[in-house]
Amino acid sequence: MRLLLPLLAVALSGCTASAAENARATQRSESDEQKLAKALEGLTPQKPVSCIDDHRSGAVEAYGPTILYKVGRGLVYRSDTAGGCENLGRGDIFVTHTITGQLCRGDIAQTVDPTSRTQSGSCSLGTFTPYRKVKP
Repeated sequence: MRLLLPLLAVALSGCTASAAENARATQRSESDEQKLAKALEGLTPQKPVSCIDDHRSGAVEAYGPTILYKVGRGLVYRSDTAGGCENLGRGDIFVTHTITGQLCRGDIAQTVDPTSRTQSGSCSLGTFTPYRKVKP
C-alpha cells in the first residue's frame, strides 16, 4: 500500500498540464484567432449552408479548429470543427472522401503528414458559412 500511493500520485501528475503548457496553448489560440480575423477581413458572413461542392473548394487553410476553403478572391467558406485537423496549419495534407461530390456538415476529414504519409489527425466538418466580398 505504501508503494501504491506514490505511484498513483506520479501517474496523476502526468495527466495535468503545467502552467507553461497552458500559457503556450492560450497564446496559440489567440494567434490563430488573430490570423483567422485577418484572413476574413473585408468579407461579410452570409447564411450558413450544410454542404458545399467539393470541386469548388480551392485552397484549404486551418486556423486552430477552424478550416477555411478559399474558392476565389471574393468567396471563402468557414467550417468550425471540434478540433483534430490543426496539423493542416503546419503543412499536412487535407484528405476528404465523398461519393456525392459535396463536403457536408458531419463529414470526417483527415490530415496526413506529407513526409511519412501517416495520418496525423481527423475532424468532423461543421456547418459551412460563406464569407463574400460585398460590393459597395
